[in-house]
Amino acid sequence: MLLHEKYPELDRIEDLLPLSLQIVRFKILGARRKLVRHGEYSQVSVDALPLADPAIDAERRLSQRRLVERLRAALPRLGGRCRELLKYKLEGKSFGDIQTIMGAASINTVYTWDSRCRKQLMGLLGGKWEDQ
Repeated sequence: MLLHEKYPELDRIEDLLPLSLQIVRFKILGARRKLVRHGEYSQVSVDALPLADPAIDAERRLSQRRLVERLRAALPRLGGRCRELLKYKLEGKSFGDIQTIMGAASINTVYTWDSRCRKQLMGLLGGKWEDQ
């Protein structure tokens, strides 16, 4: 009954097969569009994801802890101006702000102080950030 109302141009039974295949194709494309729209098409199974290796994280934490210990040992051996400059940088102050706070004649002076302080700190750390 529905076919006669919706598709009155169909007179022969042979015309039903192409129509049914077209309807199935539209249904499949509609279902695929819905999956893509809902994000289900590109989802990855939870079972397929690799688990995090806790040993790597522990190794990274140990390396960071050693670096912090080395920095804590090296910072008191820096000069007063270098410690002050590093403190302001860690507080997030810009070089222009540091110039004003420290009373430098120009911003290039602050850049020079920063370069020298970083070189001095690197020398106190043994020339590299990583553990030795």
